[in-house]
Amino acid sequence: MAARLNWLRAAVLGANDGIVSTAGVVVGVAGATSDKAAIMIAGIAALVAGAISMAAGEYVSVSTQRDSERSMLRLERRELREDPEGELEELTQLYQVKGISRPLAEQVARELTDHDALGAHAEAELGIDPDDLTNPWHAAWASMVAFTVGALLPLLTITFSPANLRTWVTVFSVTLALALTGWTSARFGRSPRPRAMARTVTGGVLAMGVTYLIGALVGTGLG
Repeated sequence: MAARLNWLRAAVLGANDGIVSTAGVVVGVAGATSDKAAIMIAGIAALVAGAISMAAGEYVSVSTQRDSERSMLRLERRELREDPEGELEELTQLYQVKGISRPLAEQVARELTDHDALGAHAEAELGIDPDDLTNPWHAAWASMVAFTVGALLPLLTITFSPANLRTWVTVFSVTLALALTGWTSARFGRSPRPRAMARTVTGGVLAMGVTYLIGALVGTGLG
């Protein structure tokens, strides 16, 4: 359940990044020009570049984490091979720290070691399941899909809204979407929802406001 919640939170945050970054780009371009094709091209470029960047970044990050996990497991295997009694004592003490009496801790440590020494020590000492290491490809695809889904909202909204209302409609829809992602992330994290929603919405609105202002200034200057 904890792993599923972590994936859900990552997906929500990825969607949030897609919404904010793409909205900032399309609103900024809309501030510089009313050309629908230019706005759409900029939005598509932002979506593709952002999705690839998110996937690549997540792949590198999770691959590094998995390499670290494998390195720690190799070290644990060597210690179990070279000093099994010392490792057994270490595992016993870990269970004692958790509140188990010495005789029962010894029994638990010995039985778990006899059943699966590496699994028992990796879980208790490192918090790692040797049979369920993090998968960088899963993380990369999840981030790419979440970012793309989030980015589609501002892209489609500003593309298909009436020319005289496209910016306001986009800002409104993005604000609602950010409020939803803020509420959802707070729910997963069991944190105060109004505060999370306010942070998310404020950041997104600020990004759109700044990029629109820059687009308007640049568009006026070039014009």
